[in-house]
Amino acid sequence: MKARPRQPQSPSGPRTLSVTERGDGQRLDNFLLRELKGVPKSLIYRLVRKGAIRVDGRRAKVTQRLSVGSEVRVPDLDRPEAVERDIPPGVLDRLRRSILHEDDQVLVLDKPSGLAVHGGSGLAFGIIEAMRQLRPGCELELELGHRLDRETSGCLLLAKTRAGLQDFHAALREGRVEKRYLALLVGAFPNDQPIVCDEPIASSRGQDGKRRMRAGEDADPESARSAISQFVPLERFGSFQLAEVRIGTGRTHQIRVHGQAIGHPVGGDHDYGLPDANRVLRGAGLKRLFLHAQALQYEDSAGESHVYSAPLPDELQSILDALASPEASG
Repeated sequence: MKARPRQPQSPSGPRTLSVTERGDGQRLDNFLLRELKGVPKSLIYRLVRKGAIRVDGRRAKVTQRLSVGSEVRVPDLDRPEAVERDIPPGVLDRLRRSILHEDDQVLVLDKPSGLAVHGGSGLAFGIIEAMRQLRPGCELELELGHRLDRETSGCLLLAKTRAGLQDFHAALREGRVEKRYLALLVGAFPNDQPIVCDEPIASSRGQDGKRRMRAGEDADPESARSAISQFVPLERFGSFQLAEVRIGTGRTHQIRVHGQAIGHPVGGDHDYGLPDANRVLRGAGLKRLFLHAQALQYEDSAGESHVYSAPLPDELQSILDALASPEASG
């Protein structure tokens, strides 16, 4: 009798994932997003938050850094098989033209507004998945050095090697990274003086179930994380203020939440902004969040400084031109 072919092992059931050199120093959420292809990002975050995913037998946070030899246990997941995402050629071409710098270690993009850094939560793909298709031969499957909100444009660093990723993450932890943004804020600053906001930031869910961040007294003290942002006024445009924002930390929605906390929310922000001000800006042609990561500078482990910059997009410059026109002021 002919032997029956051996059936492939089902991907379902609890599993233990061993961390190799590829995952050394990586955040838990990024590790899981790579290893559990096809599993929604929102589900991964929920499982970690509930303690259903354990690292070396202990509860962990999504921000925990992994090390070689660690074991990550995941529960039974009814997950689809990983498939090659159908990324439109126009998106790939746009990203190809958005590369600001590339060497053996890192790649820096002028991230377009409207593209999320990761797929998941209803998104078929993100920038990281698209860039992996553009750069399939890297030693390391391209990884995000940091994140930008979906509507934010500007400098975004991706690592091409494990050494490059670890070096940049070490610079982040040790305060050797400086990020500068341009933001159009609602309202003029008193005496045109800089404003520093150091309110801690925490996550919460609104009545609509949507996750939002809160600062200061509205933040849950048990989950709040320290954050600091410096808002430097540059030029007034009627009832709006163009400012450079320098951040010493990189919390989720930090600039948007701190802008709200100081009474000067970012223009075009539908979660933390002012509806009346947003309507005025829509009338001037604004169709997105007016927040742009203008510059990224960091010092690597050898003491060498790296500086990257991205010009203000034409779509945002046109808004400033419209607000500065005689028709707008008159």
